[in-house]
Amino acid sequence: METPEQLTHRAERERRAVELQREGDLEDSLAPFRVGSVSYLNAAPLVRGIEEQIILATPAKLAGMLEKGELDAGLVSVTEVLFHDRYDVLDGMAIASLGEVKSVLLAHRRPVAQAKEIFCDTASLTSVNLLRVLLAEQGLRPEFRPLPDYESASRLDYVLLIGDPALDFLRGTHEHEIMDLGTAWLELTGLPFVYAVWALRRGVENGRLRRQLREARDIGLETLDAIIQNRTEYDYEFRKDYLGWHIHYHLGADEKRGLARFLELLRKHGPGPVYEPKFVA
Repeated sequence: METPEQLTHRAERERRAVELQREGDLEDSLAPFRVGSVSYLNAAPLVRGIEEQIILATPAKLAGMLEKGELDAGLVSVTEVLFHDRYDVLDGMAIASLGEVKSVLLAHRRPVAQAKEIFCDTASLTSVNLLRVLLAEQGLRPEFRPLPDYESASRLDYVLLIGDPALDFLRGTHEHEIMDLGTAWLELTGLPFVYAVWALRRGVENGRLRRQLREARDIGLETLDAIIQNRTEYDYEFRKDYLGWHIHYHLGADEKRGLARFLELLRKHGPGPVYEPKFVA
């Protein structure tokens, strides 16, 4: 007769065996599709089980690869699908936040209202446009310039950072105040903000790929505790707070309302045409 503790351990072993089998089923499953993703910590739950099959790059690099036809799908900045009417968006999943996101920030040593130029992480696509519309809604239109390198960030009065470099800056020693863009967006709109989505090259038969990406996400969310436990970036408590609270991975009605509001503000303040996203299940 098994004790309650032994039953619990056996159930945990069986659950983990099922998870390993599902992850194993995804191994080498993406071929012949070419898939890219950002390498940031916040993307880990969306690529669970397919990590070894995808190309890792910055958001800006991924956008260029998609445009050149070098990828069939990419986890890319949401502006890539808003500025270019050539991709479908995989419905139901995204990298998003409702309020503070931590990894998209404007670090400033002087008041934001006094900014004449802001140096922007060259990996960024969506975030620079998000900052642009947030400031434009306050009547502020500073010049946006490329950040020469991450080492110079601490010496600049105004710098936009994203992803792991933003987290590194936030957690390091600095003299800046922090404007969290997720918080600023929530204060302006009351809505979630969508930072990244799966963009699929239109005109390619990719039903199997869509199913595999959904399965990777499902496994990622079901094993989120294990991802938080086993990743090595930062410390455990920070990973738990960041991945378990600040970031979420669903693209539902509220996220789509936030996306529609962002599209509206891009059209109001942006330099060129903006397209309605086309979602596919």
